[in-house]
Parts: sequence; C-alpha cells; structure tokens
Amino acid sequence: MIVTLIVICEAGFWVLLATGLALRYPARMPRLGAAVLLCEPLLEVVLLAVTAIDLKNGAAPDWKHGLAAVYIGFTVGLGHHTIKWVDARVAHRFAGGPPPVGPPKYGTARIIHEWKTAIRWTVAAVVAMGLLQAAIWYVGGDGDIGSLRMWQQKMLFVIGINVIIAGSCTLFPKKAPAAERERLGAER
Repeated sequence: MIVTLIVICEAGFWVLLATGLALRYPARMPRLGAAVLLCEPLLEVVLLAVTAIDLKNGAAPDWKHGLAAVYIGFTVGLGHHTIKWVDARVAHRFAGGPPPVGPPKYGTARIIHEWKTAIRWTVAAVVAMGLLQAAIWYVGGDGDIGSLRMWQQKMLFVIGINVIIAGSCTLFPKKAPAAERERLGAER
C-alpha cells in the first residue's frame, strides 16, 4: 500500500504542477494556479500520515517505509527548485517569457552552482534521515529497524557524492576555452 501511495503522490505532484502552470499561463489565472501549486505539500503530509498509521498498526518497518521517508525528504529538498525549473520553461513556451538560463559552465559561477546543488541534495537527505530516525524511535527497540538504518546509510552516501562533486569543482574549476575568455574580456 505504501509503494502505491508513493507512486500516487509522485503522479499527483506532476498533475498538480501541470494543472497549476496551465492555470497560471495558458488560462491566465495566476492566483488560482498558485493556489493549486500550494496544494502540493499536502501530498507529502498524506504520505507521512499514512506511513505513521501503518507503523502504528503494527506493520514491520521495511524498505517501503524508508522509501516514503526518502521521497518526502527529496520533495522538501528538491521540490521547490523543480517547480521553478519547470515554471521557467513553461513561461518561456506559453507566456513569452525569457529563455531559461542553463547552469554556468565555468569559473566561480559554476562552483557556486555546484555548491547550491549539493546543499539542496543535502537538505533532502538530512530531512529523509530525520524522518527515518523518527520512524526508528517510533517503532522502538522491539521492531526490526535494519531497513530504515540502511536508508539512512544511503542518504549519507548521497550527501557524500554531492559534496565530492562540488568539492572537485572547487579544487579543479573548469576554465572557459581561450576564445571564449577573449570574447568575454572584449565585452567588458
């Protein structure tokens, strides 16, 4: 049941996003579109409540409960950025907005971009780890919490990978090709 609810929440996320943006741009109802977009966190509240009820009713904590915590964490850490990313593209496509700006490729701007990305992923993983720890405490010492601990370890791995990527961009920054550096210097 938990896995089905996670799939429903993910599908619901994209349906609410599409509906909110369709109301915002093609239908030209920005307030109603914003109201629909603000309903998205309710999906995670429902998932959290159902997961807690499932554990309270005696379900053995397993990978599904861990996946629910991870899904909620990733929605908290990455959901807002995802909505902004999609919004910029829809605004460009349907409302005459400016073309979306891609991530910087070189220099300090690239380093800052990579650290912001690492922070978003770290927030997602920390929220997931916190929810997993809450589930461990909720179940208590009587239950088998091995699968929840396994998810916590995976979240530490996610943090580590993102910090390594951002750190490598900091230590070994990619420089613009010479022709582009000359062009940028001439524009200043």
